[in-house]
Amino acid sequence: MLVTHVTTYSAKLYESVLRLLPQLSSKEDLPSEKYFRALLGSENTHFFIAKLDNEIVGMLTIGTYSTPTGMKVWIEDVVVDESQRGNGIGKDLTLYAIDYAKKQGFNEIRLTSRPSRIAANKLYMKLGFVQYETNVYKLKL
Repeated sequence: MLVTHVTTYSAKLYESVLRLLPQLSSKEDLPSEKYFRALLGSENTHFFIAKLDNEIVGMLTIGTYSTPTGMKVWIEDVVVDESQRGNGIGKDLTLYAIDYAKKQGFNEIRLTSRPSRIAANKLYMKLGFVQYETNVYKLKL
């Protein structure tokens, strides 16, 4: 299994994203090809994939932005193909992202995960993420 940071668009990559995202949440809108190309070119978005036997079996995104209290770094949209779950791919993707963030000079990385994603939550705690008390709000515009 190989984890890589991807910055170049390919049709195969885009098709894999369209296949994987519905496995994360059926409520998520799928990105247009134009949007996905722009995402890969963004300096604030870092996209990682896991490949097994030349097939993309997982993905993870790091998003960064600046605030008056410092740079914020978030792991987003972690998804491993249903057929490959339990094989350590999520762990490898997350460790790769953590290492990438460290090498970029970031000193903290955050993520959210739905409580129903039991295996993912256990993994994040095992990797040293600490759950903290907060409320997350969403307003549809």
